[in-house]
Amino acid sequence: MYPLQFTAESSSNDMIERDFTLGDIPGVLWSPASGADRAPLVLMGHGGGAHKKHPSMPGRAQRLVTGCGFHVAVIDAPGHGDRPRTAHDEQEIAELRAAQAAGEPTGPIVVRYNARLAELAVPEYQATLNALQGLPEIGIDGPVGYVGIGLGTGIGVPLVAVEPRITAAVFLSTYPDVLVDSAKRITIPIEFHLQWDDELIPREAGLALFDAFASKEKTLHANAGKHLEMPRFEADSAVRFFARHLGRAVASAA
Repeated sequence: MYPLQFTAESSSNDMIERDFTLGDIPGVLWSPASGADRAPLVLMGHGGGAHKKHPSMPGRAQRLVTGCGFHVAVIDAPGHGDRPRTAHDEQEIAELRAAQAAGEPTGPIVVRYNARLAELAVPEYQATLNALQGLPEIGIDGPVGYVGIGLGTGIGVPLVAVEPRITAAVFLSTYPDVLVDSAKRITIPIEFHLQWDDELIPREAGLALFDAFASKEKTLHANAGKHLEMPRFEADSAVRFFARHLGRAVASAA
């Protein structure tokens, strides 16, 4: 077990940002600028081709930190961000780019590649959770949530299926092909977002994944628009979802 090491710290807009490493895994932890009490933790998973500080990550973190007083953490997926690519990464990316250039379907490549990344990343997220719960401001007895975007959902569904410390999750639609069996083992509250006119992931595929979750409480948010056109207000909906299930009130808007 590698120790958690903080490597940089900054603060802005009532939020502290701390870069960390856990062995060779780089990550970032966002926390409230004030308040020493323990608070819930929300883990996030970034999209494919993105990284831990892609604008969608600190943007969502800001809402959760300042709106609910949560801690929020994300790590770079294998082969992403500050992590080196392996020969396997390079081969999969080359095949993906070739399919895009030829106008051929990319789904089968993405499904295969994401499944491999999930095999590697699930134990990394569990190790990260172990380390973060060792911090006094988080602790081992607080609730934990998860947000997955694209690849982050591909990692998050198998993670949530095997990690009992995660008690609520928000997933943005991704290819369901290898996720259905894991989804059937998930019983915690779920909020699931999909784009009705998604040009990459067929509507029926997103609905099939939502249907597979065994949760008694699961909510489908479907919006008109293409893959990258999800309304910004859905990020605020996720904050309210976690406030309900992780036990913190949402701060009133200024």
